[in-house]
Parts: sequence; structure tokens; C-alpha cells
Amino acid sequence: MDGGTMTAPRLGIFSKEGKWVVENEGIAADTEVEMTPKEVMAGRDPQLEKTIELLLKQIPEKKPIIVPKDPVRAVQ
Repeated sequence: MDGGTMTAPRLGIFSKEGKWVVENEGIAADTEVEMTPKEVMAGRDPQLEKTIELLLKQIPEKKPIIVPKDPVRAVQ
């Protein structure tokens, strides 16, 4: 409906370190958040809540926010 697609891993190889690597594996999360059906059905989003909690902790630390610049576009 929204034009999104999904793929299943079709390829697995060994890395230079000898570990099994599967395509489309993704990356590990920085923080694990448990998502229970009960919370989601109640309208809660534990992942979003944890993200907001972590970001609010950074405000007093005055960590700089780095906003990437727009890429230079070639003039046609």
C-alpha cells in the first residue's frame, strides 16, 4: 500500500574474522527494549518512550547536536 518492500536473506557468507554473516541482518540495538503485546494494545510505545528518556538525559549534558548539511546538488 505504501510502496514498501520486504526481502528474505538469500545469501550467507563468512566474514574475514570467520563469523557467519547473513545479508539484510541489520545492526544490534544500543539499548534493548522489551515490547509486550499488552503495552502496544494499550497504545504505548516502549521503544519511543525509552528513546525520549535517553534524549532527555542528554539535555543537561549539553551534548552538541550535529545537523548534517544538505548535499551540494549539481546544476543541470
